Order: sequence, then C-alpha cells, then structure tokens
Amino acid sequence: MTDWLNDDERLAWVTFAAVLELLPKELDGQLTRDENLSHFDYFCLAMLSEAPERTLRMTSLASMTNATLPRLSRVVSRLEASGFIERKACDDDGRATNAILTDAGHAKVVHAAPGHVENVRRYVFDTLEPEHVDQLLDISRRLLSRLDPDGKMMATARSSAADASQRTR
Repeated sequence: MTDWLNDDERLAWVTFAAVLELLPKELDGQLTRDENLSHFDYFCLAMLSEAPERTLRMTSLASMTNATLPRLSRVVSRLEASGFIERKACDDDGRATNAILTDAGHAKVVHAAPGHVENVRRYVFDTLEPEHVDQLLDISRRLLSRLDPDGKMMATARSSAADASQRTR
C-alpha cells in the first residue's frame, strides 16, 4: 500500500518541484544570454579552473559535475570545438583521458563568473537568512546521501569530508 504524502509534505514537495524546474531555467538563461554557455558548460569550465594545472581526468570531472561520462564527453566535445578545453591522454595512465582548460577557456570562465554569481545570489542566497543557508546545506546533504549513497559524486564526498572536519574540531 502506498504511503501517500500528507498535506504538509505535498505542499513542500510541490514547492520544491517548482524550484527544481525554474532555477535551472534561470541559471541556463543568464549564462546562455551573456556567455553562450549552458550552466553545465560553465560548471565544467569552473571545475577545471579550480584544478591543479587546470587539468582533471574525465572521470574526476564527471564526478565533480555530477555527470555521466557520456554526457560529459558530449559537452567536452562541444567545449573543445569552441577552443575552451583540450583532451589529452593521461601521462600516468594511457587508458585515461585528461580534460585541460585552455587559456581561452580560462578567460571565458573568468568573464562569466561575475554574472553567474550575481544570478545565484539573486535567485538563491538573497532570499535566505544566514540560518537558512545552513538549513539548505543540511537538507541538500541529506538528499545527496540518499541520491548518491556510494559517494561517487564530488558534492557528496565534499559534504562527508566537511562533516568529518567539523566533528574533529
């Protein structure tokens, strides 16, 4: 027998589902208008910009961007055609491929970052009080623990590491 949502759960779910639908459209819209990038394109460039030597194995980049390898490969191919990313065989493991952020890709993400951050602030953080940010993090971690129980995605691993760090303080 189905354990139906009660009225409070249903209202919370319908409201959260609206956020899941509307927020990506706003993030993509701004980046597409201003930079001709999708949010996922930007996320890939941003993760590479933060990596040592602006280089990550494709499997690591997939984990950091919460993507499957086929999806990431299609996006990296497009970003590679635009001159923002290069792919090269990994020196340590010839079976692996590295994604490398080019100078043009770095310039693109640096140019795109202010508008993206402003948009994230506008639609997420400017509407929250400081205690809501902590609640959002807690809720997101709880959802991630169910959605990614094996910790394959970098966001899950980072949350687990942050939790461990706070416990040892």
